[in-house]
Order: sequence, then structure tokens, then C-alpha cells
Amino acid sequence: MEKIVATIQKIKPLSELAMKEAQLRLDGLTKPVGSLAVLESMARQFAGVVGNPRPALPEKAIVLMAADHGVASEGVSAFPPEVTEQMVYNFVRGGAGINVLARHANARLILVDVGVKNQLSPSVPIRHCKVKHGTDNMRLGPAMSKQEAIAAIGVGIDIANELADEGIRVVALGEMGIGNTTASSAITSVLTGRPVSPVVGKGTGIAPDFVNHKIQVIAEAIACNNPNPKDALDVLAKVGGLEIAGLAGVVLGAASRGMLVMLDGFIASAAVLAAYRISVAVRPYLMASHLSEEPGHAAILEVLGVKPCLHLNMRLGEGTGAALGMTLLDAAVKIINEMATFEEAQVAPSC
Repeated sequence: MEKIVATIQKIKPLSELAMKEAQLRLDGLTKPVGSLAVLESMARQFAGVVGNPRPALPEKAIVLMAADHGVASEGVSAFPPEVTEQMVYNFVRGGAGINVLARHANARLILVDVGVKNQLSPSVPIRHCKVKHGTDNMRLGPAMSKQEAIAAIGVGIDIANELADEGIRVVALGEMGIGNTTASSAITSVLTGRPVSPVVGKGTGIAPDFVNHKIQVIAEAIACNNPNPKDALDVLAKVGGLEIAGLAGVVLGAASRGMLVMLDGFIASAAVLAAYRISVAVRPYLMASHLSEEPGHAAILEVLGVKPCLHLNMRLGEGTGAALGMTLLDAAVKIINEMATFEEAQVAPSC
């Protein structure tokens, strides 16, 4: 817990001066004021994060946490639990959607085993940070202990610190874990105070009857565990996931080191919501890449007060939406650095 407290204490506000100077330059570029809308907002926010009104094109990384969920045994996913481990090997081989889009975004992909059920060989080229061999079935009791949730958060903080030391300025969140939309829906319901049903979606593509079953499982898990909505650690431990807790740690660590956090979809954003409930100081460092098809995602973004940059009807996860968001951020940085002002171009500004 000491690591979490120390990390939160290091989070600073964004540079108001850098954002003001960035906005002055954006307003002076050869275009109608505000006409590049979201790109301008992204450039201004990133200037504040790094403390430079004309920031360099950032070094980027996507942290993909993998873990299993005991609640998957309740038949809440279209895929069997063993797919979590199988997808880890697919990530290692470079064959998943996130591999393609990470390459497209010129971002490093950091693969982390924080809770895959089976013991992976040490020779598998990932970060081996297993806290527990998958969570327990939250329908029957807590998914994990509070100490295990704290340990998973610590894994994320450590990785964020490592990336900051290596010069990374933008971190995106990705995840893999069969059953994790179930955990994310439970977290979202508890931390937003919304009923279960409106925040539950199809996840991996289950049929309507299975969605109803999923809603029932989540409702029973919340009733069984009675998580405290004012204590995000309690919520993560009782109805969360190891990869979700790990990503919450990445958010806290990234904010403490002055790195922008690019949100992905529903599951990653549930982790961000937990981090936000632990410390609201992370809020200025958050940038929402897209709006997922999962209904709970909109509820989370509303609470966080961030607007998605893209609406692509995606629901894959893995960090795929965040990778695309990174390409937009690169475009925004290029705009503020490479586009001419009216004075530079010797173009008469509007009256």
C-alpha cells in the first residue's frame, strides 16, 4: 500500500503555461480558429502533460496485461477460459489485432502475465509478474484478496516507472482475459452507482439469452461480496480482475511520471475508473481513444469527464482502439509543430 500512496503523492497538475502557449500557437495557425477541433485539444493536453508548448513526437508503449477469471466457469463468455493463454502466445507471435495496430502506431507492445491460470514457461518473451493463478469465482466469493489486488496494482506501477525511465511519454492500456467484461461490468456498476443491466454488453459476442445470464451472475456476485463503492481497492478485490488492477497501477504510475494515458475500450477504462477513484489527480493525464460498443464504456467516460476521439463501433479490446488513438495524437503533435502560422506563411488572418 505504501507504493500506491507514494505514487499518488508524486502526481502533479499539468503545465498551465505550456497549454496556454500551445493554444496561442494553435489559434495562430493557417486555419479558422478551432477548426481542427479534437486534434487541437489533444495537442494542447499533451503539451500540458510534458510541459512543452511544442512537444516532440512521443515515444509510445502499449501495456497489455493478461489474466484469467474464475467467473468464466459460469459460462459468461463465448470463448472457453483456455483462450486467455492461447492468445498470449498469439501476441508473442505477432498475430493479433493489437500486434498489427501497435506496429501501425509505431508503439512498443509490452506483454505482461499478471494472472494467467497456467504457469507459463519462463522462456516465453513476456513480463512474468504473476500475482495469482487467475481470480476466484466472484459469484461465490471475493475474486481475490485485497493484498493480491494491491500487489497487482504494484506490478502496473513498476512497469510504468520502467517505461518512463526508458523515455516513453504516452502509455496505452490493453488487456486479455476471458470473463473480463463480466468483472468490468461489476466494477462499473459499483463505482458509478448504476444498475447492472444497463452496463452489461455482449462481450465476446454472446447471444441475448446469455447476456441475461451474465447480468444475473454479476448481480449475484455484487450481492454476495457487497463491495464498498467508496473503496476502489475493495471493489477491485471483490469483483475485479488481476489485469484490471494491474492496469489501474499503470495509470497511477504513468500520471506520477508525467506520461499521457491513452484509454482503450470498456475493460481498460474500468481499470482507469478504479485508478480515478483511488486518486482523482490522474484525471488530467487521461485521453479517451474511442467509444466502445460495450454499453458500460459510455458510463465510465461520462464519470471520468473525457470525450472519445473516435466512434468506430469496436469492442475487441487488447488496446486496439488506444493504438489508433495514438496515431491521432501523433497527427496532433505534427499539426502544432509543422503547420505554419499566418505570420510564417505571410497569409492575412481573418478579420
